[in-house]
Amino acid sequence: MGSTFVILITEPTTLRMTTQNHVEFLNSMGIMPNVVHSNLHPDVLEQHSLDRNLAMRSTLGALAIQTGKFTGRSPEDRFIVKDSYTKDALWWGSINKPFTTAHYNLLKRDISQYLGCKEVYVRDAYAVAHPAYRMSLRIVNEYPWSNQFAYNMFLRPSEKELLDFTHEWTILNAPGFLADPAKHGTRQENFAVLNFTEKFILIGGTGYTGEIKKGIFSVLNFILPFEKNVLSMHCSANVGPEGDTAIFFGLSGTGKTTLSADPDRKLIGDDEHGWCSDNTIFNFEGGCYAKVINLTEENEPDIYHAIKKHAILENIIMDEIGNVDFVNTSITQNTRVSYPIDHIDNIQPGSLAQNPKNIFFLTADAYGVLPPISKLNANQAAYQFISGYTAKVAGTEEGVNEPKAVFSACFGAPFMPLHPTYYATMLSEKMEAAGVNVWLINTGWVGGAYGTGNRIKLSYTRAMIRAVLSGKLQNVNYTEHPIFGLMMPEECANVPTELLDPKNTWDDKDEYDQQAIKLAKKFEENFKIFEDQASPEILKGTPNLYVSAE
Repeated sequence: MGSTFVILITEPTTLRMTTQNHVEFLNSMGIMPNVVHSNLHPDVLEQHSLDRNLAMRSTLGALAIQTGKFTGRSPEDRFIVKDSYTKDALWWGSINKPFTTAHYNLLKRDISQYLGCKEVYVRDAYAVAHPAYRMSLRIVNEYPWSNQFAYNMFLRPSEKELLDFTHEWTILNAPGFLADPAKHGTRQENFAVLNFTEKFILIGGTGYTGEIKKGIFSVLNFILPFEKNVLSMHCSANVGPEGDTAIFFGLSGTGKTTLSADPDRKLIGDDEHGWCSDNTIFNFEGGCYAKVINLTEENEPDIYHAIKKHAILENIIMDEIGNVDFVNTSITQNTRVSYPIDHIDNIQPGSLAQNPKNIFFLTADAYGVLPPISKLNANQAAYQFISGYTAKVAGTEEGVNEPKAVFSACFGAPFMPLHPTYYATMLSEKMEAAGVNVWLINTGWVGGAYGTGNRIKLSYTRAMIRAVLSGKLQNVNYTEHPIFGLMMPEECANVPTELLDPKNTWDDKDEYDQQAIKLAKKFEENFKIFEDQASPEILKGTPNLYVSAE
């Protein structure tokens, strides 16, 4: 096309064909970069980031980068192209915001022009560990550390697979490109736009790497259930020595990654999984993306030891020699680390396992009302899953500076393109068929609401989960919560008995009752948008507002 390309080959000779393929691919989109870096090894990517003063090396060995203005997702700036394929299938609204094809085409053209005359980093990768549902990806990045993030987080093809690699989905990622809302149809300068027909994701105006992985999750959360009858789940998962799988649902900051990283169990994955018709649970990713606020080796040894060479620390504070201060949140409370999953010693081979025995719904209750642990019946499980009550933890998203009580359907509404009842029905059917026990775990507050009460100790939460996994809570007495109907165990090893009934932790019992009713009303109000598509069985899981708390 009349342009000169300097092709940097730093991989084995067998990958030269891959690099040429990348050049041709970029040319076909009108992207004419000066340099194309193709499937670089993370050692090389790290050096590029260091040489360009885009990163620093920590004393732990991990790269440390700053993502700029955005240190979390910006859900208000995520759009999906509304066309003949998506218009009747998606659940349109405040979460899945429509974008015109015309604006998409204009945005794609301009971001492609922007990437011209720059160094670009291209990576081929896979998503989904199950071979029957694997999706091939091509990620084009402006920055080397963004490309290294893709290396960490997605599944890595072998050299042989790269030789004849063909991709299905493409991500164009240009943090330095700023959209013009008047011209491009965005809300502001940053954006993430998904096009299911063209199989493209455009990300610009933000350096926050989480937008890359969450974009693919949104894709899979539509395609797998809608086209392939596979339940997609925003969850972590691990498996015990006896082959018993545990699933942990929860939004960022509720303990999903922390609680699934158990030295006594093998990690399947920490964020997104599928549950298919052959009753296999499988990971979507090849890595982990963990919060590191207040991280200590004692409390979270697996995550701490995973922070080494090839890991990427985001938005942390270091001293002049590279010592990390995990307590310092002056940049953001959403400090993160990404690392390949094999940085965890105890991982499940192939990232697949069989039917779960226990499912945990994790919530950070900012009202201090819900029990630290409770057992759910089938109706309550479906109701709580659709409700997805939690608290947005400070820093997880732009503009959230303190915990805020929210309802996020399916414990992952920002990544769910279909109506929540679609996922809930699939989950209910699978839970019933597999005979799964479902538990609600409050990792939030006790003894009062946020600002008055205290956050539940991690050690207590771990003890409760271990009691479930070991079967020790099968033969204890339970008490029913008068409003929420949740069954609360009356005893649990290594957990103070008075903690198990949250009312006992409040000095003012009447105030607790008032807060419990207040929260129950919030559940009821939130669920109104789902009632018309919810079955009578699901509605039986509604809190009882017509019985006085004792």
